[in-house]
Amino acid sequence: MSTTTEVLGTVADGFENVREEFAAVVAEEADPGAQLAAYVGGRQVVDLWAGDGVSGDSLHALYSSGKGAAHLVVALLVQDGVLDLDRPVAAYWPEFAAEGKHRLTLRDLLAHRAGLIGIEGGFSTAELADDRLIAQRLAAHRPYWEPGTAYGYHAFVIGALTGEVVRRATGRSIQELYEERVRAPYDLDFHLGLPEDLEPRYVQARPLFPDEQARLDAGAPAPDSLTGIAFNLNATPPTDLVEFANTRAVRALGPTSSGSVGNARGLARMYAAAISEVDGRAPLLKPATLAEFTKAHSTGVDLVTGERDHFLLGFEAQHTRYPFLGADAFGHSGAVGAQSFADPRSGVAYSYTRRRFSFGGGGGAKENHRLIAAVLHATTP
Repeated sequence: MSTTTEVLGTVADGFENVREEFAAVVAEEADPGAQLAAYVGGRQVVDLWAGDGVSGDSLHALYSSGKGAAHLVVALLVQDGVLDLDRPVAAYWPEFAAEGKHRLTLRDLLAHRAGLIGIEGGFSTAELADDRLIAQRLAAHRPYWEPGTAYGYHAFVIGALTGEVVRRATGRSIQELYEERVRAPYDLDFHLGLPEDLEPRYVQARPLFPDEQARLDAGAPAPDSLTGIAFNLNATPPTDLVEFANTRAVRALGPTSSGSVGNARGLARMYAAAISEVDGRAPLLKPATLAEFTKAHSTGVDLVTGERDHFLLGFEAQHTRYPFLGADAFGHSGAVGAQSFADPRSGVAYSYTRRRFSFGGGGGAKENHRLIAAVLHATTP
C-alpha cells in the first residue's frame, strides 16, 4: 500500500477537498497511477494525477469509455435529422434484416435490445479491432433473444452496430465524425484511433494483481453464457483485455466499443462540451436532444451484467450507480475502472482514469463513489 505518492495538478478554490480525497484514494493503491478531472458549468475545476510514470498528459487504455464518444456522435446526427431513432436499422442497413431483425429500430439498438451480443466461437482480436468486420459478422447472425423484448450489454459490439448505421446514412465512420465534430474542435485528449505520433504518451495497461485475478477467475461466467458471449470469453483463447488494449493495431483502429485511448482531461472536457458552453461554443446537445438521450429506455435487469436500469440511449445511466447524481446524468465506464459522465442537473462533467485494472472494473471501481461525492460536495456545499 502506498502512503507517499505525490498528487500533482490543480484544483479551483473550494475544491481542495477533492484533492484530499484523491490523495486518500491513491494512498490506498499498491500500484497508484490515476488521473481525475472535472468541469462545472464548462469551467475546469479539477485536474489531478498521481503515480510514477503518469502525468496529466498520459494516455490510458479507456476501453468502453469510447461508447460515450460514439453515441455523442449519434446524438448529434439525430439532432441534425440525419438519423431517425424510430426507423428500422434495416432501412439504413438492409443486410441487418436477416434472422428476424427487420423490425428492430435504431432506438432499440441504442438501448442494447438487439440481442446481438456476440457470435458462436467468439471473435478474433483482428475482428474486435475493426468495427466493420464486427458489423459484417453480426449482420447475418441470429440474435440471442427476440429483438426488442429484453436488453443486455453489447460489450464488444454496440459501437460497431451503431457505427454501421452511421456509415450507411452518412458514408463516413463514427471515428471520422468524432474527429471532425468533437475531438478536433475542442482539442480533446481522447481518441477513437490513436495517431502514431502520440504513441510515446501511451501508458501500458496493467492487469489485476494475482490474488485479485484468482478471485475474479473463481467467479467467472461460463463461456457459453450470455455474459461469456458478450465479453468474448467463448473465443479460443478468450480475449485478454490487457493484451488487447496494449496492441498497437487496436489503438490505431480505435474500435468504438473497446479501443478508446485518452486521459481524464479529454473525457471530462468532452462531457462538459456536451452540456455546457466551453470556450465560447454553445453546448453540443440541444435541450430536446439531451432529454431524449437521457431517458431510461431499458429498465429491469440487464441479461448480461445483472445490473438494473443500466442504459439510457447509448449511454449508461449514472443515477442508478451514483444516486446523488441527477436522474438524467449520462456517461460511460471503462473496463479498467474508469468512469466519465455529465450531470446536467449540477453542470458537472467528471472523468477518472486508471492505469491498473481495478477489481471492481468498469463502473464498479469503488473509488468513483468517493471521488464523485467529493466533486458534488464542492459544487453544492
